[in-house]
Amino acid sequence: MTTAVSYPSRWRAPSIFGSPGRRLAFWALVAAYLVWSLSSLNIDTARIIAGLPRAWTILERMVPPDFSRWQLLLTGMVESVQIAIAATIIGAVLSIPLGIAAAANLSPRPLYLAARGFIVVGRTFHEVIIAIFFVKLFGFGPVAGLLTLAFSSAIFLGKMLAEDIENMKPGPVEAIRATGASFGQTFFYAVVPQVLVKTLGVLIYRLDSNLRHSTVIGIVGAGGIGQTLSASFSRYDFDFASAILLTIAAMVAFGEWFSDWARRRLR
Repeated sequence: MTTAVSYPSRWRAPSIFGSPGRRLAFWALVAAYLVWSLSSLNIDTARIIAGLPRAWTILERMVPPDFSRWQLLLTGMVESVQIAIAATIIGAVLSIPLGIAAAANLSPRPLYLAARGFIVVGRTFHEVIIAIFFVKLFGFGPVAGLLTLAFSSAIFLGKMLAEDIENMKPGPVEAIRATGASFGQTFFYAVVPQVLVKTLGVLIYRLDSNLRHSTVIGIVGAGGIGQTLSASFSRYDFDFASAILLTIAAMVAFGEWFSDWARRRLR
């Protein structure tokens, strides 16, 4: 007589740790690392407590926001938007040859390795670090901000374009090549139709990111509203700084809404 085998009535996803003991050991290591990290930071609790009243004083001085110098505010915002749009366009143009070179299924191996290495090195540095470098080269102003965001956009868009090209269906490319088409004809008739919609979506996302980045890099002197914000904090002009922060928040919120709306239309 065979006994009936009981099966679980509810499916459970397999654990990534394999056993409860491994899971417990993992979280114990995470907790130990967290305690070690906090202990090595030399956090001065007394200094934090002493700074709380100063923080409250700054917040009090930021209310109400001062919009009386709206001309200066508007000039900085327009400059930030101009930097973001121009940098996105320049970066998109530069990303096309970079993305093609970094695609393993389109470019020769040496060119592929060189392009991938350039992308890896370019992604190593944050926009603020790149902005500091360009400020040292070209001085304070929007030129440094434009070059910073154009360089970062080219690296980001080039990487995304290369991955889209590598993940596309090989059938159309092989069919076009079989007709004796040149590389340019193969790219325009087999590659572009497959990656165009995704690339436009990524481009819109990058424009949204550049709107936010353009307000940050100005703090190190790369133009835009961030430079005005840094100057207002340096002068302890906190009510005007509050107006700048609210304006930046409104601009970023509008950019986020536009990005979502445009990407929905592309689907």
